[in-house]
Amino acid sequence: MTALSFLPNLVKREQASLKATLLAPPLALLVAVILNVGLYVLMGRSPVAVVYAMLLEPFISWTSFSEVLLKTGPLLLIAQGLAIGFRAKVFNIGAEGQFILGAIFASAIPVWFPMATGFWIWPLMLLLGAVGGALWASITAFWRARLNASEILVSLMLSLVALQLLYYLLLGPWKDPNGFNFPQSVMFQYDAMVPTLIPGTRVNVSLLIALAFSAAAFVFMQKSFMGYRLQVGGLAPKAAGYAGFSDKSAIWLSLLIGGFAAGLAGAAEVAGPVGQLQRSIATGYGYAAIIVAYLGGLHPIGIIFSSLFMAALYIGGDNAMVSANLPVAAVRVFQGSLLLAYLVAIAFVRYRLEWPATHRRSAA
Repeated sequence: MTALSFLPNLVKREQASLKATLLAPPLALLVAVILNVGLYVLMGRSPVAVVYAMLLEPFISWTSFSEVLLKTGPLLLIAQGLAIGFRAKVFNIGAEGQFILGAIFASAIPVWFPMATGFWIWPLMLLLGAVGGALWASITAFWRARLNASEILVSLMLSLVALQLLYYLLLGPWKDPNGFNFPQSVMFQYDAMVPTLIPGTRVNVSLLIALAFSAAAFVFMQKSFMGYRLQVGGLAPKAAGYAGFSDKSAIWLSLLIGGFAAGLAGAAEVAGPVGQLQRSIATGYGYAAIIVAYLGGLHPIGIIFSSLFMAALYIGGDNAMVSANLPVAAVRVFQGSLLLAYLVAIAFVRYRLEWPATHRRSAA
């Protein structure tokens, strides 16, 4: 008898507790805070100052909270799109690349037509960005559906390709000739900018678009037959195939929706707070949205709250870097540990530990 035979097994529960499911995110946050406080002590930083700057300061002043709302928009859009695929067991990890392609497609109009005017410009930019993100995601869908290639690896590698394409354009054909040799495009004209939603802040209409997309995602996944087919295909692919549900259709639909949402977020970013195409447009929203989607339980309503929290963490991380001298890597460690703690917590919500029978008899 080996030592491994005495280890407990994870057994799936017949039904996950709703109370435990709701408690998992705050419990994960508490565990992440405790773990990172220990890290800050080892780094010689004040844990109180870091926690205050990172978790409380974003909600204290209207200026900080408006920036939280600004960052909530792209995180919410991308996470809602990814969650649809994740629930269908299609794991799109390349939202960052789709975000970049959306920004590139949207920037084509003000770059090629800098003197164009009219109310139609920014809506067309958002539409082009969404199409660009969907087209980039379609590459992953093609290889996954035709050759059964891992969508995780393909989408992730395509993000690196998208980043190099961005660098090529900004260092080459789209480089602003009057930009003092900085790798950036020309500044966009006024009509190429998304209208401001709240006067005196940088919050724009893209937040309303993200909320509308969230409502559409809720109806699609909870009320529509097509959303039901996607979920069945993810939970029981053999049963779905027996019922005539195409797994390839689920792959295409999941990836196209995720790419559409990420591309739309990228377009709203360049047409909103940035106002031009820059190398810094690749801010990591596509990766952070994965954490947002899971913290929200892959549910459209939960994702709204988790995206708001992650946006606050972005602003709080910037505050902590200034006021508590915290390195940027520590902020990313906090995000990663939060996701890890949540995955562990939700695992115990859905599974229970069962000790081997031999171990129970010896204990008796």
